[in-house]
Order: sequence, then structure tokens, then C-alpha cells
Amino acid sequence: MTTPSPATAATPAAPDILWFLPTAGDGAYLGSEIGHRPVDPKYLAEIARAADRLGYYGVLVPTGQSMEDPWITAAALIPQTERLRFLLALRPGVFTPALAARQAATLDRLSNGRVLINVVAGGAPQELAGDGFFLDHDARYDHAREFLHIWRGLLAGETVRYEGEHLKADGGRLLFPPVQRPHPPLYFGGSSPAAHQLAAELHDAYLTWGEPPEQVKAKIDDVRERAAKLGRTLRYGLRVHLIVRETEAEAWAAADRLISHLSDDTIAAAQKRFREESDAVGQHRMADLHGGRRDKLEISPNLWAGIGLVRGGAGTALVGDPKTVAARIREYQALGIDTIVASGYPHLEESYRVAELLFPELGIPAGGRRDRLAPVPAPVAARTETRLNWEGFPPPLVAAS
Repeated sequence: MTTPSPATAATPAAPDILWFLPTAGDGAYLGSEIGHRPVDPKYLAEIARAADRLGYYGVLVPTGQSMEDPWITAAALIPQTERLRFLLALRPGVFTPALAARQAATLDRLSNGRVLINVVAGGAPQELAGDGFFLDHDARYDHAREFLHIWRGLLAGETVRYEGEHLKADGGRLLFPPVQRPHPPLYFGGSSPAAHQLAAELHDAYLTWGEPPEQVKAKIDDVRERAAKLGRTLRYGLRVHLIVRETEAEAWAAADRLISHLSDDTIAAAQKRFREESDAVGQHRMADLHGGRRDKLEISPNLWAGIGLVRGGAGTALVGDPKTVAARIREYQALGIDTIVASGYPHLEESYRVAELLFPELGIPAGGRRDRLAPVPAPVAARTETRLNWEGFPPPLVAAS
């Protein structure tokens, strides 16, 4: 535990902070049935409403075989929130571009522009095969590139004619446009060269898991350089857990408690699965941070890798008192990070702790930054009607019942 040095530059603007919906279940301990909370629609709604009320910029809704579907989950929660954005995981391998475009536009319209898209091209080959998707690592990124060319064109109002190695569209059209033009913002994460190139080409924001600052800097620099060659600029975000308490001692005790019911066998089995079943470069980097050892978990000042002992994906947490965690976040902001996609166990209670303890230190007022909150939806009858272009479409039919 190292005390951060005093700031030597002007304090950066407050970052956008998103929270997380635990659609695979939740609990107070990792790798244990003690205190486990099975996934439940009412519980997810509690978290979403809390995040909305507390002023989080949005919530990440993940994807995977062990999770509820993110798109249907968001559709259920949008009417129960007012300003909260939904960062929805989208796997190109299990959608067609046209279906994904229609769903994105519909949810964006229903939410009055509160949809964000997190494109997930990576994953464990075994899980992807179960979903009927059999491409290897780099080919999945080529497929995602073709998918996004079609998807972006449809949402921009184009008539899409496209033929690639993996996908084809002939005369694709989208009748109902999204609120956000030309399309809801695209977020993307990945640690391989193929992922960095795809982020640079077609995305609006690049997300990295919480690695030590020097490693995060190297990834951002690479994506930024690739984007500059294409005349593009991106935003950058950090996906990390947060364990914030009033004192450093309390925060580190909470971190230790989170893994207090983990057995060595459970850790070994999880690490074996991550290394053997995943071809994701980012997952292997997460495992390399701690090597499966309990005695090597603070991998950088206040950056703790204990969550990654058994949790796939984002496996690190910033741990400390509010001032210290805020200072560590500002160190990442100095690298170009302007978005934090956060989480904490259990997610309902921790959403309050983070908002009440950390937000003030980051300059986020109670209820969130008003300049970054989505507008409150107007009543449907008061909204301006969108002019639809029916040219080229067959006349609408009454569906048979």
C-alpha cells in the first residue's frame, strides 16, 4: 500500500462512471455459496434504480452462457429508470447485423437515446461453439469488422450492399432510425493486435481491464497510434472493480473478506480453465498479473488482483479510502482514460458506497453530473414524430393473429 503523491497538475474533469448489472448472480464472497444471491429480475431492478438515482452515467450489461440476455434485461429495466444509460454487450457471432441494428434502434428509441453498445468479439472458443460460432481468434475480429460495416451503414440510414468473406447484405434497410445519430456509441475492449486495430477502425471508445498504469498506457498508445493513421480519435475507458471504505485498513479488510472462503483447489481449477479454455489475450494477461498466488495480489499501488483468482474477465480492483482511490483514478485519467466501468460485491450495497464515498472526491455531485446525464424522456405524445422514409419498402401489412 503506497500513499499517492500530491497532484502536480490541474485536477482533471470528473470521469463518467458506469456501474454493473450482475446478470449471473451476486454475493458478498467470491467462489462460495455463502451469501450468494441468485439472479433475480427484482434485484436487478433495485440495482438499476439505485444507479439511476445515485447519478451513475450508465450500467454495463454483460453477455455469456451463464448470464441473462443483456438486451431483454435492458428492455425490462429501461421503463424503470429515467436517465441511466445501458451499455449492452453485443456478440457479432450470435446476431445478424440487420437484427442487431433493428434491436439497437428500437431500444434507443424506447429509451430516448440511452443505449450504448459494447461489442464483444472475443470469448472462450468452447462457449462460442455452443452458440454455433466456430471461427478462430483473429477470424472473429475479421467477422466483427464485416458485421460492423453492415450494422453502421444500416443505422446511418444507408441502403447496404456488402459482400465480405464472412457476411453479405444485399439492399439492407432500416426503417426506424435511432435517436443517437449516426448510431449509438460503440465501445470495444481487447488486448490483441487484432482487437486494437478493430477498435481504431470502427469504434468510438476503447475499454481496457484494470492493469497497472504502465501496461494500460502501452495499450492506449497503440490504439491511439493506429487510430491516428486513419484520421480518427477515440475515447478511452477502464473496466475495474472498486473497494472503497472510509479508511485504508477497512478497504483492505473488505478485499481480504471477499476471498476469505476461497479454497486453493477452487483457485487452481479456475486458473486452469482460464488458461486452457480461453484464447483471449486479455484473459491470459489477467492471469499473469498474480499467477494464481494469494501472496502477490497487490500488483500496483492500490491495484488488487484477488478477484481474478476465480472470476473471468475483469479481475482487478482499486482498493483504498476515497482520497487514495480518487488519486489512482486520476493517474489513469492522465493516460487518457475518461470513463470508468466499475463494479463491486455485492453490487447493490457497493453502488451506494462508491457514490457516497468516491463521487465527492472525483467532483461528481450528488445525483451525478448534470451535463453528462441523459435527458428525462418526454411523454410519448409530446415527442417529435420521426419522418420515416417508406421508399423502397413494401406497404405495411396487418399481421395475422
